[in-house]
Amino acid sequence: NELRDISIIATPPNNRLSIRTFVRNWQADIVREACLRELKRGGQIFYVHNEVRSINSVAKEIERIVPEARIVVAHGQMSKLQLQSVMQSFYLHKYDLLVCTTIIESGIDIPTANTIIIDKASKFGLAQLHQLRGRVGRSHHQAYAYLLVPSTEYLNSDARRRLEAIATFDQLGMGYVIATHDLEFRGAGALLGDEQSGVINEIGYSMYSEILKEAVNTIKNTQNKTTNGSATFKRRFSAEINLNISALLPESWIPNVNLRLKLYRQIASAEKDHELNRIKSEMLDRFGKLPEQVDHLFHVHTLKHLCESIGISKLTISPKYGKILFREDTAISLAGLNLLVSEYEGSAKLNRTDSSLQLSHSLSSKDDRIRAAYRILNQLTPQELEVA
Repeated sequence: NELRDISIIATPPNNRLSIRTFVRNWQADIVREACLRELKRGGQIFYVHNEVRSINSVAKEIERIVPEARIVVAHGQMSKLQLQSVMQSFYLHKYDLLVCTTIIESGIDIPTANTIIIDKASKFGLAQLHQLRGRVGRSHHQAYAYLLVPSTEYLNSDARRRLEAIATFDQLGMGYVIATHDLEFRGAGALLGDEQSGVINEIGYSMYSEILKEAVNTIKNTQNKTTNGSATFKRRFSAEINLNISALLPESWIPNVNLRLKLYRQIASAEKDHELNRIKSEMLDRFGKLPEQVDHLFHVHTLKHLCESIGISKLTISPKYGKILFREDTAISLAGLNLLVSEYEGSAKLNRTDSSLQLSHSLSSKDDRIRAAYRILNQLTPQELEVA
């Protein structure tokens, strides 16, 4: 067998509408408004609270906020007969609001339930949020999904990215796009090993796919085997660049999400600077003048190539400081390193514990940080690796 391309089914059933999705701070007024809107049109509501120990007290709180609703509770620790009875009663519309755990995540199809409220939504993964949201909107009625959090202000970056993604991709047929984002966020894990979760951020989805493809080809190519019969692989790495700048393809510039993903893959898979320049020229010709964020994206990938060529695993240039993390097999110019340290006049510090160089500077301008990154990397690049 060989790896096959993915076929995407993006055509929704007839008369389906996209689910309007909102990320909000938890407030009693929001819960009441969402529930009353559904009740007024004769519909039903899922309220997802994924903590069994407190689910009954939450149900009482919802009963206080929406006394008009007939409320019932369902969770996985109920007996099979109890759970079956509750779900049957809810399906027959003997209750208006089901306070439940993620037990409804799959296998539930209730066309009259068209509002879902997910409590503490920041604790859920992207794919799980998408799956839960899919419990509503299963008829021709407009459906609503409310993702409630204690405070949007204090969300960590990962949770914020997940919630922004699920709220953004609320159109029909977005399952594959969301799955791709979920893969980027969580990591793909070890496909053939025991470890089934990983950090794909270390190498990126495109690089992961490329390495996997190369590995399969190497295994199939018997002449590349070593004497003990095991295939040999060339290990690579993906450098991380952080310049505190926005580097992306704006939705306003390229509205089609599938096209944006395709271009991201092309940029990520470019191994040489001339390939990046070709992609950049094609985008300029096709879409017009490149926005600042797109220019930044190409700078980031060019800097990645520089880092990878001399064994730098991470380069950070922030407004106040910089940090360069070297790999064990780094091939930097020692003369260039000494010159760089002397130029910083005491504000550069070598740390042997994590093989890093820390720098102090003042670079408030984005362009200044980009120029500084190029200057530092060019200084650390041995002459024999420099390209005219």
